[in-house]
Amino acid sequence: MDEPQNETPNQSSVATPKVTGIGGIFFFSDNPKETREWYASNLGLEVNDWGSTFESRSVDKPEEVNSLQWSPFQTGSDYFAPSTKGFMINYRVQNIEGLVAQLKANGVTVLDDIASYDYGKFVHILDADGNKVELWEPAG
Repeated sequence: MDEPQNETPNQSSVATPKVTGIGGIFFFSDNPKETREWYASNLGLEVNDWGSTFESRSVDKPEEVNSLQWSPFQTGSDYFAPSTKGFMINYRVQNIEGLVAQLKANGVTVLDDIASYDYGKFVHILDADGNKVELWEPAG
């Protein structure tokens, strides 16, 4: 039986490359501001210029706060390109470098290099249906 891996500051280099959750749901709207306001008024979402953030805690790691970003984008935004679909899902991942290497080895289209920001690392791929998918490894 494999020993459980302890978290380290360089967790991405030792963790199994995989999806660990949903990081965001993004979709086209003809009027994103009006859509955000509708969801705030009718469904009680706390919104800002980027949408709404839902926070949760992991059962296995209750000290860890996870977030899911819900965001309407202006219809026709090139952020989802080259996909022609009206939505994009962001998946939270661990070991983004290992996952990208694995995806490339499997012939998956990786659209860009891994980009790093204060809040994590991102890369975009295309799934089998041509949907643009955003992969995000949170900082930490």
